[in-house]
Amino acid sequence: MFLLQNIIVAVASLLGTLLNLYFWVVIVATVVTWVRPDPYNPVVRALRVMTEPVFYRVRKWMPFTYCRGLDFSPVVVLLAIQLFNQIVVRSLVQYAATLA
Repeated sequence: MFLLQNIIVAVASLLGTLLNLYFWVVIVATVVTWVRPDPYNPVVRALRVMTEPVFYRVRKWMPFTYCRGLDFSPVVVLLAIQLFNQIVVRSLVQYAATLA
């Protein structure tokens, strides 16, 4: 059981780290769009490749996130990341603690 507990904690930790990293990627991508970046800049292109598919799905599922020229899909993505982090990752850690 000790090995399973450590594996679950490691998976939860890795998942939490990846979610936090993507959280910051979304924030940086959102801030970059406010300053009219060069679309040929490799950093801007990488940010767009990492975030635009998720934003597109949010806009498709929730069309009200794009209103009067303002795109609120990053806010929805950030909230979803936080909810997933709080519910799933914490649940994994708590489950691992019960295996002890």
